[in-house]
Amino acid sequence: MAALKQVISTASLLLLLAGCASNTAPQATDNAAAPLTANPYVDERDPLESFNRSMWDFNYDVLDHYLLRPATVGYMAVVPKPARKGLRNASNNLSEPVNFLNGALQAKPNSTAISAARFLVNSTLGIFGLFDVASHIGLAEQDEDFDQTLAVWGVGDGAYVMVPGLGPDTARGLVGRAGDTWYSPLSLLSLPLTITKFAINALDSREQMMSMEQLLEESLDPYAFVKESYYQRLLFKIYDGNPPKSAEPEIDEDIFDDLLDDW
Repeated sequence: MAALKQVISTASLLLLLAGCASNTAPQATDNAAAPLTANPYVDERDPLESFNRSMWDFNYDVLDHYLLRPATVGYMAVVPKPARKGLRNASNNLSEPVNFLNGALQAKPNSTAISAARFLVNSTLGIFGLFDVASHIGLAEQDEDFDQTLAVWGVGDGAYVMVPGLGPDTARGLVGRAGDTWYSPLSLLSLPLTITKFAINALDSREQMMSMEQLLEESLDPYAFVKESYYQRLLFKIYDGNPPKSAEPEIDEDIFDDLLDDW
């Protein structure tokens, strides 16, 4: 959770600075030579921004407002928290083979061994993953996927894409998502079980976002806020929580401290 707060804090600051920059008009010493219009900021990562913003509006204002959020509120009201945690654990346990294989493809023997052990322990002692016994004995979950594997292999992000019904992703991420689905246990499950796992993940993810709703609504640009948060989280995952200084955005520490004080 501390890592997540750092990611969101960084994204919030980036948007704050971007908003301040966009609201500051350049000073011209010669009125005749001054440009008639300011050049708008263009994010090279987001060449499909017009389409993506339309999909963001559809996802957030339609799908989330009328479907996902009400369903999540109902889910939280009907299903007790311990049961929701058990379902989340079982769903996560089905992702351990994906973590295992991608850890191997990234040449991370320690991560690979932990994922294999977690799947064995939680599938047996944890009763098909309902209980996360592995975490209690020091085997922390290794979050590895094919998107990260492709990044480690040197494949670039590609264009940023707001996927209808799924949210933010990149061209590389879409390929990675397809790869993980192809070789994960999902390919062996029946269609009802696959849909059930997808629904549990969607409801659980939306539940985790409940506490961030106000932060999102108060941001200068919710679309940009989500995009920056996505890239920060992606960077965090690729480098296992320790991104190099060269990959981190430059931030004025005084402004950063003031922002945290306001929180």
